[in-house]
Amino acid sequence: MKNNLPKKFNYNYLPNQYKRNKSISINHSYLVEQFADYKKIFNILEKVVKKADYTLGDEVNKFERNISSRMKSKHTIAVGNGTDALFLVLKALNIGEGDEVITTPYTFIATVASIVTAGAKPVFVDIKDDYNINEKNIQKAITKKTKAIMVVNWSGRPCELDEITKISKKNNLKFIQDACHCIDSKFKNKSIVNYSDACTFSLHPLKNLNVWGDGGFILTNKKELAKKLSLMRNHGLRDRNNCDVFAYNSRLDTIQAAIANYKIKKKLNKITQTRISNAKLLDNLLSSVKQVTLPKRKKYLKEVFHLYQINVIERDKLMKYLISKNIDAKVHYPIPIHLQKAAKFLKHKAGDFPMAEKMAKTSVSLPVHEFVSKSEIIYIAKTIKKYYQNY
Repeated sequence: MKNNLPKKFNYNYLPNQYKRNKSISINHSYLVEQFADYKKIFNILEKVVKKADYTLGDEVNKFERNISSRMKSKHTIAVGNGTDALFLVLKALNIGEGDEVITTPYTFIATVASIVTAGAKPVFVDIKDDYNINEKNIQKAITKKTKAIMVVNWSGRPCELDEITKISKKNNLKFIQDACHCIDSKFKNKSIVNYSDACTFSLHPLKNLNVWGDGGFILTNKKELAKKLSLMRNHGLRDRNNCDVFAYNSRLDTIQAAIANYKIKKKLNKITQTRISNAKLLDNLLSSVKQVTLPKRKKYLKEVFHLYQINVIERDKLMKYLISKNIDAKVHYPIPIHLQKAAKFLKHKAGDFPMAEKMAKTSVSLPVHEFVSKSEIIYIAKTIKKYYQNY
């Protein structure tokens, strides 16, 4: 077998990714601050350890009840991570080899990887200027092989869920939401779970609701799907000695569930409210800057701003300037999925999805998380205005 790895290959780049820039005062990374009260969590974990309750234990059951109540979902299935959540939903819906799944080229790798590893083919539909899939172009992408639509509610902003639901029902397709950015989001004052077969979420340390490692969960209002997913996450076991179907191992650790329960009770309200208020303030302060394009905010969407993205002129130069002024600016993400090396087999080329490519070249993410103060938001806006004042 040919070794395609580069000569210099880092088998674990993540520690470097998570290192914060100590010279920058307004950081995107808040990994230290978000668990500064770790001693309180140690007390909770001590109880878990004393019970020797490590896998799919009582805290997992409690977590599933907490999420179902908060997100108004009939069923919650806790799993190992957000990627597994996507993969398991596809497998539970019998989507695999020979099938096509319509999705977006503007997302994190995991969305498309779940489709490919399930055995299906991703079919891309370009995005709009709000970073979400263009629902008006979905119908023309449907073929006899299409089995599902998988949207990404980018940055905590729900897609046009009612329209996509209509398209899926009209064509007898399954509808899946990659909602990893979307804890607490709503569409027309309803939980997003009401619009699709399933919604998938991540509990990764960088998400709004996060834990001390990997974790994820699935929401669905469909009883039989929930039963199937509950089996599939745990080897297909109905009980200790009876296996109904050969399946997978994607269980949420009890320790991670306990941490999530603590955050839901003590912190999630503040996390959501602060991100929304910081984003609204930044919107107001930047609305008069001609070189900045803000996504149009819609009153019927509750956005939770896992990311705060704007499109700008001279993106790379602006980012360099912001960093020099102690503001951590990032890009999510610079290479659309259809132009990644892993997607070569799909035979796409530059120009195939122009809006996704444009956004990858012009968008910048600014920190609005719960550890960014109002004065810091004002400073971010003033710094951007100063950069463009002589443009």
